[in-house]
Amino acid sequence: MQSGVGLVFPGQGSQSVGMGKALCDAYPELKQVYDEASTVLGYDSAALCFEGPAERLNVTEYTQPALLVCSIAALRTLEPTGVKPIAVAGHSLGEYTALVAAGGVSFRDAVGLVQKRGRYMSEAVSPGTGLVAALIGLAPDTVKEVCRSASTIGIVAAANFNSPGQVVIAGEKAAVERAIELAKGQGCKKAIPLPVSVPVHTPLMQPAADRLAEDLAKAQWSDLSAPLINNAEARAISRADEIQASLVRQLPSSVLWEDTIKVMGNMGVTTFVEVGPGTVLTGLIKRILPGATILNVHDPKSLDATVRSLQV
Repeated sequence: MQSGVGLVFPGQGSQSVGMGKALCDAYPELKQVYDEASTVLGYDSAALCFEGPAERLNVTEYTQPALLVCSIAALRTLEPTGVKPIAVAGHSLGEYTALVAAGGVSFRDAVGLVQKRGRYMSEAVSPGTGLVAALIGLAPDTVKEVCRSASTIGIVAAANFNSPGQVVIAGEKAAVERAIELAKGQGCKKAIPLPVSVPVHTPLMQPAADRLAEDLAKAQWSDLSAPLINNAEARAISRADEIQASLVRQLPSSVLWEDTIKVMGNMGVTTFVEVGPGTVLTGLIKRILPGATILNVHDPKSLDATVRSLQV
């Protein structure tokens, strides 16, 4: 078994119609993962993931449980290898999946929590008033300064520090547009508006965080079998009493993904396995730690390749 393994789980933006279907077809026992989620959600989770429609799958309240369910199904196919991660992490929503993987919360509780999280996030900001954009080619401090300058006309903040030269900003539409203008003046190579309707990881999410805190307090939390490197501070947490507060802070705070991966590397993680739909995190980790081995599990082919690599 390969040493130094870390598991990472994708967040919103990695979803696509058909995700998880090939794995479920190859491993019919995974159907019970989707069935359990469906009883919590009140609709057919497998049908939404496998058949869409995309318009519904891309609505935050539906996207978040769908990604969690597909990622946990993918994890179930990896578990027979006996993989024991040094640490786990998840990008935004993926942090909940990571907590399930590390035994911090039950799958059933996590499904209900992320359904509410998505709903609260959508309700915190009126439709069409927010904007999210990726800025390419600027240093983190320059992005923070640009956001500070633009915040005279509205709320705008750095939402995700994803990888060297890629920072996502979010907030109120006019303020984000102003920040993009200022960023271009500072040498930003590209500003890409993202198809995310909710300006997550900005102060606009504080009302959603306050509502979510009540639900998090009702869930059953346990100490983790492997430390979680959290989004809000890129800090290792393992105790049940730290988890709730960290998840509340996560919503209005920046996702420190670049720092998270560096912390995992410093802990001895040399092999990262992205578990769940897409390969967004794989691309980011390649830029953060070019020397790391990066594997993923999202269909039978990638699962086979990962299992073979882990057994070398």
